[in-house]
Amino acid sequence: MDYRRFDLNLLIVLNVLLEERGVSATARRLNISQPNVSFALSKLRTQFADDLLVRTGNSMQPTMLGEALQAPLQRMLGLLEGEILAERLFDPLLSDRRFVLSLSDIGELVFLPQLMTELSRRAPHVTLESRSLQPGQLRNAMAEGAVDLALGFFPDIEGNSFFTQKLFDHPFTCIARADHPEAAPGWSLDTFLSLGHIVVSQTGRSQELFEESLEKRGLSRRIQLKSPHFMSVPLLIAGSDLISTVPAAVGEIFATMAQLA
Repeated sequence: MDYRRFDLNLLIVLNVLLEERGVSATARRLNISQPNVSFALSKLRTQFADDLLVRTGNSMQPTMLGEALQAPLQRMLGLLEGEILAERLFDPLLSDRRFVLSLSDIGELVFLPQLMTELSRRAPHVTLESRSLQPGQLRNAMAEGAVDLALGFFPDIEGNSFFTQKLFDHPFTCIARADHPEAAPGWSLDTFLSLGHIVVSQTGRSQELFEESLEKRGLSRRIQLKSPHFMSVPLLIAGSDLISTVPAAVGEIFATMAQLA
């Protein structure tokens, strides 16, 4: 018998029939009409080519096949209810799950320290894996369940398959070495554009927003270094007259690594 052609709902009716040994009692328990139970029993008899239950006096007694089916039916329905349809509760204090996050190197710098501190207190056995993926790769990885959560600027992650939530607005800031002659409040746009710049170029990252803003305003600056990496920026800035524009949280962290303004 091909189970794909079998109405599995009939097995629920059969299980109750074998327990109650009557159409009326089965109808009451399942909260359906007696004719529906009788119709289901008729279909079951046809599918199994056996009477399954026969009337004896005021009750129904299972045939040999009906009796043989009762135990496996109960096991199957118990497995369905207890393991497949069971409510799954998440207890962070006991969980040892591994969560995969997609973060840029700057995302790791900004988010991971506080996140790890909170996890050590709230979910001490949970482990994290951080991956940095290109936008196209990230979309596929999330759709396939290989990545659980992406934190950052991901304009290409959209559609009904993804839940997205805006967490905050975040400004950019410009960094220079602390004793830079031009690094003082009130500097002009002309000064900003004339200085040598380090530009971090990463596809699909928030840095693109700043670059697009300059382009829309028709502004161009003197770029002396373009790199895909953020982590070399603070030391390069601290040892030169170059400047760089980065997310504000990143600038604050960089200022703890080197003498920057």
